[in-house]
Amino acid sequence: MTEVFTWKPDSKPTGKITQRTRSAKFGDGYEQVAGDGINAESQSWPLTFTGSKARIKAILDFLRARKGYQSFYWTPPFGDQSYFRCKEFDPADQGGGKWILSVTFDQAFAP
Repeated sequence: MTEVFTWKPDSKPTGKITQRTRSAKFGDGYEQVAGDGINAESQSWPLTFTGSKARIKAILDFLRARKGYQSFYWTPPFGDQSYFRCKEFDPADQGGGKWILSVTFDQAFAP
């Protein structure tokens, strides 16, 4: 069963939504364009999480358990709960017991 990522990221995340298309250009300047497949729109969300070492470790444990290829449910700031994957994460010690974790969630279309 797919698990749900429940930690809240730091405020004001900025995502990227991509519309994948296919096109063919012809010599007379005409271009034919169509959507590429049934999942032609995909999302990518660079996120940061700030908190104690224990909080960041819990997030890391969740992500590492999926080994970069297994998806999890996450709800982007606007939109419906969807499958996402995370292949890279960058933890950084800020001193004084504070940590920052930078990740990118890329939309997936199957568990």
